[in-house]
Order: sequence, then C-alpha cells, then structure tokens
Amino acid sequence: MELRTLGVVGLGQMGLGMAASLVRAGFAVLGHDISESRRAPAEAAGITFAPDLATLLHQADALVFSLPYARDVEAVATAPGGLLARQDRKVVVIDTSTSDPGTTRRLAATLAAAGHALLDAPVSGGPSGAASGSLTMMIGGEAADLEAVRPVLDALSARAVHVGPSGAGNIAKLVNNMLVAAHLVTTGEAMRLAEAAGLPAEAALGVVNAATGRSAISEVMMPRWIVPGSFDSGFSAGLMRKDVNLAIALAAESGLDLPLCAHAARLWEEARPRIADTDDFTRMADYRRPETAA
Repeated sequence: MELRTLGVVGLGQMGLGMAASLVRAGFAVLGHDISESRRAPAEAAGITFAPDLATLLHQADALVFSLPYARDVEAVATAPGGLLARQDRKVVVIDTSTSDPGTTRRLAATLAAAGHALLDAPVSGGPSGAASGSLTMMIGGEAADLEAVRPVLDALSARAVHVGPSGAGNIAKLVNNMLVAAHLVTTGEAMRLAEAAGLPAEAALGVVNAATGRSAISEVMMPRWIVPGSFDSGFSAGLMRKDVNLAIALAAESGLDLPLCAHAARLWEEARPRIADTDDFTRMADYRRPETAA
C-alpha cells in the first residue's frame, strides 16, 4: 500500500506534534482542525491546512486522528460524504485518541464494511514525544493493517506495540492511565509526608527513585513539572478525568469491583473545584498544597 499523503485530524498539542514528525519523515501532510487558529502553526511546520474536513478525508492515503473524545472520532470517521464514501483505495485510520473499547470495535466494523480499517493506537509520551517522534503506541486491530501503515507508526513512535485485536490498544491505555492517576495521588501524599517529617521532597525522591517505590511519576513528572512548580506537561486534568472514568466504566462492564481505583477516581472528582479540567493533570501531585493532593 503506497503512502504518500497523510491526513491528520486534530491539530492540538499532540496532533500538531505528530503531523510535524510526519513531515520530517518525508510525507506530504494535510491537517485539519475545527479552530482556524491552528492554521498558522501548522503551515509553519510544513503542514498543508485542509480547507475542510471532506477534502482531507478524500485525499489522504492514511489518516491519523488526535481527538479528545470517542464521539469526535466517530463523527469524523462517519461524516456524510467522507471516508465511508471512498472507494478508490483502502484507508487505514490510526486513532491516537483514548476511547472506550466498545466504541472502537463498533467503528472498526463500520469502516471494515466500507473497505477501510481502524487501528486504536493511543499514545504515551506527551507533546514532547509527539514533536520528537518518540511516542509509545499501544495498538489494537488487524496485524496486516498495522504493517500497511508501519512507516507512519515508525515516524510517530519509538515503540509501537501490537497488543491484540480491535479495542485492545484502548484497554491497555486505560489500564496505564488508571495507574498514573492513582500514582499521582500516592506520590504526592508520600512527598507531603516526607516534608512534614522534615525531609525535603527532593531528598526523598532521590531515595524512592533508587529503590522500589519509583514510578514514572517520581522519576519523570516530579522532577520535571511538579517540584519546579511549572505544571506544564501539556496533558489536562479534564482528559485524565475522562480516562479514569472510562476505566471505571470498563471495570463495571467487566463485572469487577476495584475499590482502590474507584477511590482514586473519587479523589479526582472531588478535586475538581481546586483543579479545573483545564489545569495540567500533574497538579494532582502538588505535595505543597494538601488540598490538591487528596
């Protein structure tokens, strides 16, 4: 399957970074966003800003979606006169959004019936990983479809793991983000304990990161965004709340009672008056403000 022109739908911090990485890899990239304000940064990165969604959906050889919610993904993929109307070639959609597995499987079946394919390919690595082409991708879908767009995945990621059939990528991402959400709370509380007992957080982190309590929160997020107080990872508290709620819903659908995860989800909701959806998600581990850590 020849891939010359790629379409990227959603040019936020993640989508713009991924589109720029694809340009550097030598692809012609069409980009589209509902906000006209994304045109200037897209064009500065060598991306052709599509005048409308239909143009992008009809001209791209493969598609990358970077959208906030499952409903947005479904609306774009099934837009009237869009992808479902194409019969000139098979188009593989790489959906990097974090969605619920049920929606992913339903949409994959709809696209397959029209001769296309969907890979659920949520990512880890944040805006910096998107901009540098070093994301980790966890992918669900058919192996043949993954191989058909392997050059695209290689341009976007340092590691792309095929974890199983349709929906498996989103299951893996929800499990990962449920752990991140809980680790932010527990690591923030651990640093509050250290400071209250007279040990600076920086000193405590030096021990934790050399011992068995370490995690991505303590090793990366604490020193990079939390201890300095910058809180600018590029991932919002609202998106993390969305992912946590999707994970809790998946547990309920699976007939599981996960009390610790459920408690973490409640803490994220209870913090909403102090940590708005638009705030950076790392604020949940601000050990200097007791009201935001628990």
